[in-house]
Amino acid sequence: MRNWSKNQITIVMIRHGSTKSNSQYRYLGKTDEPLSKEGEDELLRYKQSNLYPEINELFTSPMKRCIQTANILYPDLEPIIVKEWSEIDFGLFEGKNYIELKDDRRYQAWIDSNGTLPFPDGESREQFIARCREGFFIMQNIVWNHSSEQKTIGMIVHGGTIMALLSSYYGGEYFDYHAANGKGYIVRGKQCDQKLIITDITPL
Repeated sequence: MRNWSKNQITIVMIRHGSTKSNSQYRYLGKTDEPLSKEGEDELLRYKQSNLYPEINELFTSPMKRCIQTANILYPDLEPIIVKEWSEIDFGLFEGKNYIELKDDRRYQAWIDSNGTLPFPDGESREQFIARCREGFFIMQNIVWNHSSEQKTIGMIVHGGTIMALLSSYYGGEYFDYHAANGKGYIVRGKQCDQKLIITDITPL
């Protein structure tokens, strides 16, 4: 891998558009749900307002909601799929919302832990963060094997993926980096000794 000590990079991290489950505040992880019509329309409004910067290369989660978002926002770019960026596996909480789970002792224990306990029959936060970081290593290898020039990279991913990567690389708490559907962050940084050093984060 190239030494990034003198190479700057800008990464546009965008959470996918809204789905039916998102609008109902359901835990949506491994279910491969498409965007809703309302979600598509919202993305188009954001795009028409010039919310999203131009990018050189595009990477996405393999899930429908991310690929559809990529096709709406950057139709002229062929996205590179990073399977490690699939959303976290919510296990027994998948497809349910707070109202349906509030009397479940396992859910209350998870809430009391500030989300640090593993999801029952699902993933732990540690497993998920490690998986997201693995996907990031794959992305950076592809990017810098193509060219050493300064560039802007797009990532169409899940809210969890954004929280995992930014809390891991920039610090702070996991939930500090929550992003609404279609929103996200512009991340500027460099890599030194194969480690990403984030110098600035700006919300979209």
